[in-house]
Amino acid sequence: MKIGVIGSGLVGATAAYALVMRGIGREIVLVDKNAKRAQAEADDLFHAVPFAHALQITAGDFPDLDGCRVVIIAAGVNQQPGETRLQLLGRNSAIFRQIVPQILQYAPDALLLVATNPVDVMTHLTARFAAEQGVPSARVIGSGTTLDTARFRALLGRYLGVDSPHVHAYVVGEHGDSEVLTWSLVTVGGLPLEDYCQRQNIVLDDEKRAEIDSGVRRAAYRIIEGKSATYYGIGSALANIVNVILRDQRSILTVCTPMPTIAGVNDVTVALPHMIGGDGILATFPPPLDDQEQAKLHASAAIVRQAIDALG
Repeated sequence: MKIGVIGSGLVGATAAYALVMRGIGREIVLVDKNAKRAQAEADDLFHAVPFAHALQITAGDFPDLDGCRVVIIAAGVNQQPGETRLQLLGRNSAIFRQIVPQILQYAPDALLLVATNPVDVMTHLTARFAAEQGVPSARVIGSGTTLDTARFRALLGRYLGVDSPHVHAYVVGEHGDSEVLTWSLVTVGGLPLEDYCQRQNIVLDDEKRAEIDSGVRRAAYRIIEGKSATYYGIGSALANIVNVILRDQRSILTVCTPMPTIAGVNDVTVALPHMIGGDGILATFPPPLDDQEQAKLHASAAIVRQAIDALG
């Protein structure tokens, strides 16, 4: 299975590294406007292959995407300290207008996996540009809140004293400031969160919830302040999504793709639990939120819709 990665910066290169370490796919092609950087990353990654899995890693240009099953789009300018994801929109939309048609010219059957921020809007734009090439929106997937959901589960699991895979909790909405942590739906080992806490004599009050909420919602800002960029978490999330697609695993992940309506907002792209398989988005499962969470999801979707409208 051949995988393309557009953009060999920190996110793209780290996603490729995660693919190598997990042995996902058989061939990875890095494409970047800085060909020297792409070649250097490809060489460095290839030298890790003897310690991991037998993959071919090369650098190339858009024609080298021929035969790719999935193409990760991590191209674009980086988020700056203090800059919101939505502020990136104007700088990245023009880049996608150029690269999406080129990807589909040489890899017309590929699924497009968008990582560039603001990912909800960029995924919406990618689907729009892909539709001009006859590609259905089900084959355009944004990483959405996959990473935020992982952060929520990890932080909550650490506090509850249980491995995060046993915590079922979702973050929906925008991948950004307005995202919604669905506390009302959290289960641990099949038990509702409150029941688990009672059994384990754990106090999870409003103050602790607010602390966890901040740890999830403000994670990117703290990391960017400390080291200028985030890439390990999102690189791993992208590798996991690619693995689900290539293996047709039918996993339910909080990715984003254009939807006719979300929480009363029409024609918008924000994260919801979607089933993903080899053909892309297979089904959508809007969560049964409580009234407060539903209102927050509406507000989150409205923010993204406003950003889309601002593009004209």
